Amino acid sequence: MLESGAMRLVGFLCVVAWPVFGQYSAHQDGDVIRLEDGARQTVVSVMPSHGNNAFQMTVKGKNALYSPFASAAEFKARGGGTANGIPFLEPWANRLDETAFYANGKKYPFNLGLGNVHGPIPIHGLLTTASQWEVVEAKADQNAAWVTSKLEFYRYPDWMAQFPFAHTIEMTYRLHDGTLDVTVKLTNLSTAPMPVALGFHPFFQVNDAARDDWTFSIGARTHWKAVQNIPTGETEPIETFLPGQPKGGSLKGAKLDDLFGDLIRDSNGWATMWLQGKNEKVVVQFGANYKAAVVWFPAGPTQNFICFEPMAGITDGMNLAQKGIYKEQQSIAPGGTWQESWRITPSGF
Repeated sequence: MLESGAMRLVGFLCVVAWPVFGQYSAHQDGDVIRLEDGARQTVVSVMPSHGNNAFQMTVKGKNALYSPFASAAEFKARGGGTANGIPFLEPWANRLDETAFYANGKKYPFNLGLGNVHGPIPIHGLLTTASQWEVVEAKADQNAAWVTSKLEFYRYPDWMAQFPFAHTIEMTYRLHDGTLDVTVKLTNLSTAPMPVALGFHPFFQVNDAARDDWTFSIGARTHWKAVQNIPTGETEPIETFLPGQPKGGSLKGAKLDDLFGDLIRDSNGWATMWLQGKNEKVVVQFGANYKAAVVWFPAGPTQNFICFEPMAGITDGMNLAQKGIYKEQQSIAPGGTWQESWRITPSGF
């Protein structure tokens, strides 16, 4: 049954070809959904069955997202959680300082015996490789191509045992005008306020220059000091930590795995980061409900990626809020929703 040029999907039981609307199309290739902009020769590949990860964004055949894998099958077989594309981190992003989190003044210890949380520093949440996402809509029209998937977190006891806030997650990847928008909507089905500590761990690259010749910029005013990547509560101006920022720095001889806040916003609330090669450039923008960014790139000329990670709050934000250190912890009222977008715009490819 076709719905306005798309098929409503639950799972991946058949091969589907959707009609093309001008320059945009959406189609299924095995368990991959591909969004295409024919005019700009841009293809976004999403694998709902492996963390709902958008693992490729190619422009004229060149990938703006870093991937060490030669194919979708290899990614699914060997991809792990956060080594490729755009991993989704929920119900917490990055690290916690103990095998527990705090919400509404209460401590929630993890059950390490379930095997889905590992100590002593739990990292990256529960969902990086989740196979339970369902595609509810994949369409194209004259303006865009998109896919929306939903994860009903509350249906899975091993997740609820670790994060006992019943909720659903809806995620939409929308390709339009040379940009990929990534929108997440959380709905709190529980009877208590639900903390929001999600994030993404996207890997970016450019292809027309050696890694040591890449430059980057971080649209933030503040660097959070940390010990073992856990914020201490102390901050410093970004110019103190990275002289010359936010105008741009070089990756040559440099490495980062650091947290930044007080993001610099334009008139529409977007905070901007970018990566630049010779001509290729990837611009990444965070919506207003992404309060912080982790920027990661290891040292060495063969480490050919940089991560600009949109985060709803700082690393360990739930626990640091309990200690009175962090003041911007977000939550969702019972029956309420939280929604925000971030986006990727490659150019010069």
